[in-house]
Amino acid sequence: MKPQQQMEPAHRASVEKAPESPVFVEAEKLIERMAELTKVVARRAYEFFESRGREFGGELEDWFRAESELLRPVPATMKETDDQFRVRAEVPGFKANEIKISVNPRQLMIEGSIDRSNEEKTGEESEKVIFCERRANRFYRSFNLPAEINLTKVAAKLKDGVLEITMPKIPARPSVGVEIKTT
Repeated sequence: MKPQQQMEPAHRASVEKAPESPVFVEAEKLIERMAELTKVVARRAYEFFESRGREFGGELEDWFRAESELLRPVPATMKETDDQFRVRAEVPGFKANEIKISVNPRQLMIEGSIDRSNEEKTGEESEKVIFCERRANRFYRSFNLPAEINLTKVAAKLKDGVLEITMPKIPARPSVGVEIKTT
C-alpha cells in the first residue's frame, strides 16, 4: 500500500450508513480543517498578546489559553494487541454525525464539531457577553501509529459518549535475504 492511500469509497459508504458510527473522511480534509483551526487559535492568542500590552514572554500561555478556549480536551487511550490497535476517546455531547475520522497506514485523525447555530438567542442584541463558561464545541486529535493498519477494516462506534476505533494491523512481512554479488 502507498503511504498516502485512503480508504476505499465503498468502505466509507458502508460505515456512514450506521447511525452510531462517525463519518470517515479523507485525510486531506481534516488536515485543511486543522490548518484553518490553527489560524483561528493564532488570531485569538494574538488578541491575548495585545491585551497584555504586547509584552513578550507570555506567548506560550497566550497560545494555550486560546487553544483551551476554542478546543475541547478529549482524553484518549490507545491499546495494542498482536493484531490490532484500539483507541477509546471520551467525547461526551457529540453525536456520531458530528465526528469525522481519517486514517492513513500509520496515522489516525479525529475531529469533532457541534453545530451551535440552533442555540437559543437571548433576544437582546444590545447585550455584550462579559463572561461565559460554555464548553468549546470542537476538538481535534491526531495519533501516530507504531505499525501499519489495514485501512479497509477500520471500524468505529460511538456509545455513551465514548468513541471506540478498532484498527487491524497489517501482518508483518517476513524478511528477505539479499545475495551480494561481486563483479
